[in-house]
Amino acid sequence: MPKWNDLQEQSFLESDARARAVGLVDEGTYTELAGPFDRFYSPHLEVLGEAVEFDDGIVTAVGKIGKTPVFVISQEGRFIGGSVGEVGGAKMVNTIRLAIEFHDKLVADYPNISDEEKPVVVISFETGGVRLHESNAGLLAHAEVMDQLQKARHKVPVITLIGSKVGCFGGMGFVAAATDAIVMSEFGRLGLTGPEVIEQEMGKEEFDSSDRALVFRTTGGRHKYIMGDCNVLVQNTIGAFRDAVAKLAVLPVSEFEKMRRIGSPEAVERQLRAVALAAEMQPQDARDVWAKAGNPDPVALTDIPLDEFLADVKRLSV
Repeated sequence: MPKWNDLQEQSFLESDARARAVGLVDEGTYTELAGPFDRFYSPHLEVLGEAVEFDDGIVTAVGKIGKTPVFVISQEGRFIGGSVGEVGGAKMVNTIRLAIEFHDKLVADYPNISDEEKPVVVISFETGGVRLHESNAGLLAHAEVMDQLQKARHKVPVITLIGSKVGCFGGMGFVAAATDAIVMSEFGRLGLTGPEVIEQEMGKEEFDSSDRALVFRTTGGRHKYIMGDCNVLVQNTIGAFRDAVAKLAVLPVSEFEKMRRIGSPEAVERQLRAVALAAEMQPQDARDVWAKAGNPDPVALTDIPLDEFLADVKRLSV
């Protein structure tokens, strides 16, 4: 593991789950929960003759950023594509549950506690969704995580980070959409159905998954930022993601309601207007939507430096 200061400059895209988790919290505050030495691994994979990981491909930990307790969940895409099974799902569920219980105890013991001293949950997604090896157990894990997100709402902000190689797809795409705020890099990808699956089911004429420019125009961080699915777009370093979390963590929990994509009548109305606009436009490429948002040269938005992109881009308003 590199030194903490070196982690801050390290590529988020290239980092493994544990490096991301360690680098996101203050130096010296990281404590892993249910780590490899505890040997919580999937019994289902062993029965199927598949390799196991002693943390089941999900790192869970607690640390601090400034005065804020931070509960971290970080997925490892190098292990079965970051897929979520029974054990990994249980680690996610119980980390969020611990954050809620800690919040409730803090508020009960210290009624005047400030917002920046209350806990947040940070999930670094790198996943294709449910682990098919574990079928129903993996699906149930998704549902249980969603249940904890609802219990955390109005209490513990849950912040999504997406910037790793696998992206965030499948059922976990739904989970990410249900969190309070989403931070991405331009290399992050977010969606329900992955590009390869679309091509497999609908054909290459519908979606060419080998066209990386098309993939990123459709699911990448820049597109998600324009569409409003991503709240904050940052550079590709662990330090940049950490800085974004630090700024969000001190906000009152009420501020996160304004950032949500789902969960209120107003959010539903926005989604319906977006669907109506798509039906009216029948866009052939994401750039058509970028132009509709008010960007006069949508082609140029793909390659300009990120700082310039953030300064000039117009986001879609529906």
